[in-house]
Amino acid sequence: MSVRTKKPHTNNMLLYVSCPPNRAKEVTDFLERHDCQVNDDIDAKNVFPDRSPGTLLAGARYREDLTQVQLSQLSGIPRRHISEMENGKRPIGKVSAKRLADVLKIDYRTFL
Repeated sequence: MSVRTKKPHTNNMLLYVSCPPNRAKEVTDFLERHDCQVNDDIDAKNVFPDRSPGTLLAGARYREDLTQVQLSQLSGIPRRHISEMENGKRPIGKVSAKRLADVLKIDYRTFL
């Protein structure tokens, strides 16, 4: 039986912010006024090197605070298949991607 674990405690939150170029300075100034550290030269590929569909699925599920069993019940996809998708042992097809995306509130193309 799988047991839910607590989320790791962190003192800081890493955010990815996207804004129009003409507003970037304003947003940066706002964040710095609120004691946020702003670093604009970080490449997402260095921060998140594994962007495989399975890793993205596990991350989206974690973000929505769902277990594999709960995601299975909400999407109608067997839990075993979700586990295999997250571990890269089963591809995420277009139909499954759309069902998962609806539950996880994400664009289905993320998984393809």
